[in-house]
Amino acid sequence: MKTRTKLIISGAGVVALMAAGTGVALSSDDDDGTEVPITGVELEKASAAALAFTGGGTVTETEVGDEESYYEVEVKRLDGSSVDVQLDEQFNVVDMTSDDDSEED
Repeated sequence: MKTRTKLIISGAGVVALMAAGTGVALSSDDDDGTEVPITGVELEKASAAALAFTGGGTVTETEVGDEESYYEVEVKRLDGSSVDVQLDEQFNVVDMTSDDDSEED
């Protein structure tokens, strides 16, 4: 095989691998089924911090390694609204946002 042909084949392989990697990166969002829930003592601490911050409610979902923070705790507040409470590794609140995915329909 000539050197030029080998280079073309190698280049095509690199392009294919880059395209596959880009596809994996683009598909890695919250809805891909890879969310890891908080467990154990960390769940207790994260839940307590989130509920203290929101003034009560019910923890409906949790996640470790959220794209926005280390821990994410979804809380259904007493008024029926849902919020996502973002926590750092020491369980300090770093952000809280309204959960647009709440099932109000």
